[in-house]
Amino acid sequence: MFKNIIFDWSGVVKDSFEAHLWIVNKMFEKSGVEKISYDELKKNWVQPYMVFYNKYIPNLTKEEQDKIWTETMLSKDVPESHEYSGMADLIKRLKEDKRFLAVLSSDPPEMILPEIKKFDLENIFDYKVIFVHDKTEGAKEIIKNNNLNIKETVFIGDSNHEIEVGKEVGIKTIAVTWGFSIEENLRVANPDYLVHNVKELEEILLK
Repeated sequence: MFKNIIFDWSGVVKDSFEAHLWIVNKMFEKSGVEKISYDELKKNWVQPYMVFYNKYIPNLTKEEQDKIWTETMLSKDVPESHEYSGMADLIKRLKEDKRFLAVLSSDPPEMILPEIKKFDLENIFDYKVIFVHDKTEGAKEIIKNNNLNIKETVFIGDSNHEIEVGKEVGIKTIAVTWGFSIEENLRVANPDYLVHNVKELEEILLK
């Protein structure tokens, strides 16, 4: 049983792909880069996120990206994101089962903190590390600061990066196929588990 569960946010708990595509294309437009399609973004998305952006905008710095992305994200025209059906209920059940729950996300506080409240998940997570580029140090911080047993800890993500981070810090990984990456790319990264819906995830976490 996994006593300690670390969640990525966007693409795992939050369905924000439409907003993500809109923001990426607005950023590309500002940088003079041709817009991309839903399929191209899903096929090519990798993290840490600057690896993706520098494929299209080689000279873009992280500071520039963060500034443009945050400004664009806060636009009133950005498509609304929402919870993946069943995820908030699963997280609450895990909390009731006395699991340690953490969030490790690249999303900024202006975005993620209101969403945690919107999804009725306030006071559910024991620890949060947010607005990070490379999640490796964040995972190490969560494990160290909470004295977690790595054999009882799992990281749930939707991209290559969460899988790579899990391997780096010695914890198990679960990749979900409903997020930002295509299943083929997730399989190449070789997660410990690959799930296609919330029911499959629930069976792993609550069995």
